[in-house]
Amino acid sequence: MVQYSSSLDSVFAAVADPTRRGILERLGRREASITELADAFDMTLTGMKKHVRVLEDAGLVQTKKVGRVRTCTLGKRRLSAEAAWIAKYQQMVEAQLDRLGEFLERTKGD
Repeated sequence: MVQYSSSLDSVFAAVADPTRRGILERLGRREASITELADAFDMTLTGMKKHVRVLEDAGLVQTKKVGRVRTCTLGKRRLSAEAAWIAKYQQMVEAQLDRLGEFLERTKGD
């Protein structure tokens, strides 16, 4: 069985959810408190905390608590390993499609 990096797995799992992708997009524009995020996504504080924790565990979000307010910002994690995996997968798919195209061209006149 092929082994993948657990950090790669955690990032792909984190961004698999549309709400978490929305949170990242929102934080890309400006920082926000968990309360602001919960309001923006029409979600309970508990639900938003769970989403933020998944993103934080993947290194995609950082939080800082000042008093009673927990503020979220984009994390420092660069997605170079994930981008490299996607690029490698894209090359494999394109190679298969190229081979299929070549096969179809060869068999066109048959």
